Amino acid sequence: MVAIYKAPLTAEQIKAKARDLGADLVGIADGKVMDEHPPDPRDPRRPSDITALDAGRVIVMAKRVTSGSSRILAWNDRHKYYNDELTLSLLEEASLELVYWLEDNGYPAIIVPPTHVDPWRYQGDPTAHMTTLISLTHAAVEAGLGTLGLNLQLLTAEFGPRVILTAVLCSVDVEPDRRMTEALCLGPSCGRCLRACPGDVIRHWDRDFPACDRYRSPHGFAKLTEHVAEIIAAPDAAKQAELLRSETTFNLWQSILRGAGVVTGCRRCEDVCPVGTDYSPMLADALETIPEDTADKRQRLAGMEAAEARGALPESYRAQQRWIGALKKRAATS
Repeated sequence: MVAIYKAPLTAEQIKAKARDLGADLVGIADGKVMDEHPPDPRDPRRPSDITALDAGRVIVMAKRVTSGSSRILAWNDRHKYYNDELTLSLLEEASLELVYWLEDNGYPAIIVPPTHVDPWRYQGDPTAHMTTLISLTHAAVEAGLGTLGLNLQLLTAEFGPRVILTAVLCSVDVEPDRRMTEALCLGPSCGRCLRACPGDVIRHWDRDFPACDRYRSPHGFAKLTEHVAEIIAAPDAAKQAELLRSETTFNLWQSILRGAGVVTGCRRCEDVCPVGTDYSPMLADALETIPEDTADKRQRLAGMEAAEARGALPESYRAQQRWIGALKKRAATS
């Protein structure tokens, strides 16, 4: 772009605009640094892979989920799906408005939404884990918004993991934010995310993402294909009609209308996380007790904690250490 068309902007002006548009948190990552440090070097997914011209800065915006929906204990309550879908809609509008504002000031920009995956990567398996074009959680860490937790979700100091993210790529030359280097997560000594997980998919600084997807997107593509296949394979027309008129079909239809249950779903691990200044005043009284807790889960957490006290951290931590941060030192347990 010709410099004469560019209005001078600062990082704080961009952040103030994002907040005016509805973002609760906003940070700016260096696109070149993200290119040099992809979360998975085997499948880099770098900002420059989306646009080689306008990926100099990655502006990450976060909107908190509603506390009232977090206080509903059932992971599959549709009120939670709809509340999150509406929050996501607000965040998408805010990021679009930010793009137009940046372009009005002479800086071409592009949105990276949290729900968009590359259809060219689909290999015919609806159960395979599909990821966004860049990892917004890792981008948020690079933008100084927080660190990754035990299950590799983003934790923020303000709202813990209870945020939805989007990003805007733009080559506006402003000062990027600095990444946090100390972990916000309390690790297996807390383990509330693992104890509350209905699918028991959380590992030691890792997660079974394909298994998690069935909860994060309970009425998504995998469920749709399974249900259609079940209808086709039904033994007779009466059974087909029964399945066609079932609650599952109704939920899928509703989810297609709004995306609730497809782009939104289970966030039980986020609700119960004690990190965040919002947890004590807004959530603790409703969420301290974890019905999904079991003796087996506690035993596994104790094993993880003991291993860390001996200095035996898993490879999953070493692979993600840049974004998890340095762990608090803990004494060995007997």
